[in-house]
Amino acid sequence: MTLRVQLVEALKRALKAQGLTYANLAERIGMSEASVKRMFSEQSIRLERLEQICDALDMGLAELAAEAEQRRPALAELSEAQEQALVDDPLLMLALYLAVNRWTQDEVLANYQISLPEWTGRLVKLDRLGIIELLPGNRARVLTARNFRWRTDGPMQRFFQQRLLPEFFKSRFAGGEDTLLLLSGMVSRRSAATIREKLREAAGQFDLMLAQDAHLPASERVGVSLVLAQRPWSLGLFDPLRKASADPAPPL
Repeated sequence: MTLRVQLVEALKRALKAQGLTYANLAERIGMSEASVKRMFSEQSIRLERLEQICDALDMGLAELAAEAEQRRPALAELSEAQEQALVDDPLLMLALYLAVNRWTQDEVLANYQISLPEWTGRLVKLDRLGIIELLPGNRARVLTARNFRWRTDGPMQRFFQQRLLPEFFKSRFAGGEDTLLLLSGMVSRRSAATIREKLREAAGQFDLMLAQDAHLPASERVGVSLVLAQRPWSLGLFDPLRKASADPAPPL
């Protein structure tokens, strides 16, 4: 495969990773959607246009060339050791969160009490852990898949359940950008399976919106966290009221 073809394929992957269509790209670079499609299908992109597309995707030519030269498989999940390193160092966890959400170094230093050496050190550590690839100018190419998930019963999930979940639900959920829906009821197993699939679809839509909005400056985005969960559950408060002969813990 020639370098020209590799670069075009790398651009296609970058568009997909950011959840962008040819129409989105056409709008950003001032071309018609038909012209963009033709440019990609014919794999004929001039250097000036290539630089313009890279700017629209917030990536440099060197970054694109490195992606074209040797594409690493995206991490679907982190290892136990990688997750533990994040749990052990809150600043490292913050650095990964900001890198995943494509904060610039200037935005980080302007909004957090983090020195340049501290920021650089955490990026270097993430690079050594194999979670990001550190690029010139302290830019980071995240090596995780866009929709990577934490390990089941891994260090991060345990940390979330013990420390972050209680903090999350301290909120009054008073409206605006806050929403809390607590739903309980009895449905068939088939319906329960449908609900699980709908939750996965919601997670997928969330991932897509993250990618679509990643090019915006940090000042135009707001941090949002979702807790999507479903399980058969019976409130322990009612246990003393059940007869010994009753079916064990019907879901509430």
